[in-house]
Amino acid sequence: MRRGFKHGIDLFIEDGAYTTLAAAVSILVVLALLFSAVTATWSMSRAGDTQVAADASALAGANVVSSYHTAATVVDASILSLGLAGLCVTGAGLVGLLIPGANALAHETVEAGIRLIETRNSFATSASRGLKTLEGSLPYLVAANGTRTCAAQTTDNVSFAGTALAVPRDSASEFPALEGDQVPTDRLEQEAWELDEAAQELSEASQETARAKEAAWLADCGRDGRNMQERAAQLSGLSDAENPDFASSITWEPMVGIERARAYYRWRLAHEAPEGQGAEAQADSAARRAFYAYALEELETARCEEVGGSMVSTVPLLPRNTAEVRATRLYTDAAWPSTMEGGSLTLHYGASCPGARGAAGPSLALAAIDSGGARECEVCRFSVGDLGKTPAASTSIDNGFEYHLREFTLALDEYAACRTRELELERAARTHAEQAGDSFEEALSVLSGKRPRIAPPGREGTLALVVSGDVSSPDELENTFADGTELGRRGAVSAAVLAPDPATAENNVLSQFFSSLSSRSGGGAAGLIDDVMGLWGELLLAYGDMGEGLASLMDDLIGGLSSFGLGPIASWMGERVEGAVRALGFEPVDLSVMKPVLTDSGNVVARSGIPGASDVQGMLRSLTPGSTDPAAIAQAVGYELGEYLSSATFTLAEIPLPGGGSLPLTVSLRDVIAPVAGG
Repeated sequence: MRRGFKHGIDLFIEDGAYTTLAAAVSILVVLALLFSAVTATWSMSRAGDTQVAADASALAGANVVSSYHTAATVVDASILSLGLAGLCVTGAGLVGLLIPGANALAHETVEAGIRLIETRNSFATSASRGLKTLEGSLPYLVAANGTRTCAAQTTDNVSFAGTALAVPRDSASEFPALEGDQVPTDRLEQEAWELDEAAQELSEASQETARAKEAAWLADCGRDGRNMQERAAQLSGLSDAENPDFASSITWEPMVGIERARAYYRWRLAHEAPEGQGAEAQADSAARRAFYAYALEELETARCEEVGGSMVSTVPLLPRNTAEVRATRLYTDAAWPSTMEGGSLTLHYGASCPGARGAAGPSLALAAIDSGGARECEVCRFSVGDLGKTPAASTSIDNGFEYHLREFTLALDEYAACRTRELELERAARTHAEQAGDSFEEALSVLSGKRPRIAPPGREGTLALVVSGDVSSPDELENTFADGTELGRRGAVSAAVLAPDPATAENNVLSQFFSSLSSRSGGGAAGLIDDVMGLWGELLLAYGDMGEGLASLMDDLIGGLSSFGLGPIASWMGERVEGAVRALGFEPVDLSVMKPVLTDSGNVVARSGIPGASDVQGMLRSLTPGSTDPAAIAQAVGYELGEYLSSATFTLAEIPLPGGGSLPLTVSLRDVIAPVAGG
């Protein structure tokens, strides 16, 4: 036995070394193991290819949902920003209608704003139809894209069949801007034009008021050469504070002239003295003193001010000749001494008259001489004519203060009448402005609702089911050491969901949309927005933080109008428009790009709602290898795709451009549908 054992070992080991037989057997064993391992590796690789096809199909389906998410966000951004741009422009136009220097441009601005709002309305209607149609077709598009991608994995040795299913199948999207009421424009437009008419009338009245005020200012201190200020400086000793000068009627007020006249007559009365020694000089001085005292009393309570919504001027016209003196109390007041001379009452300029020799009589009015109640003094000859000639000379030619005072008084009367009419028109314009403001806020309220909830079919993910047909190992793997192998049908399941890629200024939904627009059009999106979309473009890009974008836009619009000079009504209207816009309180919108990523298929299966989805292997067994019809594949697993789009390119909406023309927002379906349309 020991000898037999020894001889058996000796076949492989001799003298401590391996024999030729041992080496040959080792080589044969290694070759057998090697070819067996290669065959096993090939078999495992074919199974892995099925999973890769499933992963690609799931991602392809999710990519359709991602594209829809981008399109829906762009549509909402376009509609919201277009409506807000229209209303902001309209609001600025309403303010501008109340500014005389901006009225003509404001009319065009309101028209442009109304057109933007109407464009928004028509765009919202068409976009609503487009989004609903596209959402209804998403299950088919997801399946078609998944089937196409799956079929593209086919090689010469193995074929794949499968699809991607949108989970869930139904939509839960909400688009308030599309489904709500249209932004009303009829009432806003009507009241804007009524406000325009009221503003035009007010502007004309304001010009008349300004012209009348300027005329009064010219007479008081604005005219080169002689005027009230210049005459007062020459004919009295008033200080600069009592006799101020104003370079513009805008900063000048009527009370300046009235107070100047008071100061002038007060000074003249205090410094009046006869210009000679005779009775005639004394009489003339008495007449001037009486006239100055009368003028001062008349002007003491004079005003030019607003009372009860009207402008009232109580500045009297001083008499300019004897006839007008007779119409005043200078003629009727018993202010002159009398004496009995030769048995008759005689009127004198004063008790110091040389002709006053007799007994003193009662004080008389100048009218007593004309009525026969007294006679004129033979010495002083004082009568109503003496009082009449006092203002006559200074009122008739421009070297007298009264000449300019009379012009000033008449201009004030016209100014008061013009200003009263202007105040009436201001009240009417304010009423129209309030009505237009109400309509503006009503239109704005339509846009102040919730932002959209984009929840299309496939929002929980896409589920891919893929099977492969039978396959034989290649001839190269069949040899003496290893037989060829046959692999039967294989199946794989995969799932993908949308994950947000944090938004940045360069990477967000809108920037990606305009970037793709630029590559398709050959031009830069920024130039398109700057040159064509204008204010709408600014708001469109501010969609992510619309509140801040609106505030900035309104600051620019109203701030630009401020250079024209905002009146009280325009200021009120501007504050109301700005307040209404700022009160919208838009919350920032997440503009993150939604990108497909693979996920645990169990999570998506649990949310699918597909009958029998828990038996994934059963669903895989129901698939027929070689099928390229997404509807048939989906039906085989109990999933109804519903409606689908047959066109190669679907226009979701036409984005109208304010400068004319439109920008079509299209979804290309050619690559999704064409390869499988005949399946």
